[in-house]
Amino acid sequence: MSVSTTTLRYPSFMNNDLIGLISPLIPTPRLHFLMTGYTPLTTDQDHANIRKTTVLDVMRRLLQPKNMMVSTANDRLNKDCYISILNIIQGEVDPTQVHKSLQRIRERKLANFIPWGPASIQVALSRKSPYVSTAHRVSGLMLANHTSISSLFERAMRDYDKLRKRNAFLDQFKKEKMFADNLDEMDDSKEVVQQLIDEYHAARTPDYLTWGMNQ
Repeated sequence: MSVSTTTLRYPSFMNNDLIGLISPLIPTPRLHFLMTGYTPLTTDQDHANIRKTTVLDVMRRLLQPKNMMVSTANDRLNKDCYISILNIIQGEVDPTQVHKSLQRIRERKLANFIPWGPASIQVALSRKSPYVSTAHRVSGLMLANHTSISSLFERAMRDYDKLRKRNAFLDQFKKEKMFADNLDEMDDSKEVVQQLIDEYHAARTPDYLTWGMNQ
């Protein structure tokens, strides 16, 4: 959380409010669920191993699922892809290193992007906190909009269907005025979540923009 606001708290020309920071990551109102990744995540014992961390090391590691803060079914076989990425790089960084790192990532095709929009990684440079001492020179936070986030909602839907089928935990809900006569509110909510899942699935395809017009 602290890294995500460093470009706001420390003087910088990159961002001056949260809306300016987040809006380039969200192409449509529904596709606004972001995933975060951070590297290096270390303990005191690990510091000696990561002192030589470079910008390329950080940006490459940010794309690895093990450094993501969300556990999703991120599988290239199911065509999940990035909608947008913002990397906030902290530390001693030469802007030319950022350019070279982005070039290497493109050459190696380390990130799979949507087919209907620009395939680019935004990078914001930030100072390190003067109050937190670290052994590594460079660290990074990734804010990413990725279609695999839909697997979280699919998992929640499966669990909901199992519980609803057995009418489990419904007694407390029925005591509330909203659910006294029926459970329509729950059914409507389920439909909204399903529409969200469908939109994330559609975002993987080249015709997503026309798909949205038909909904």
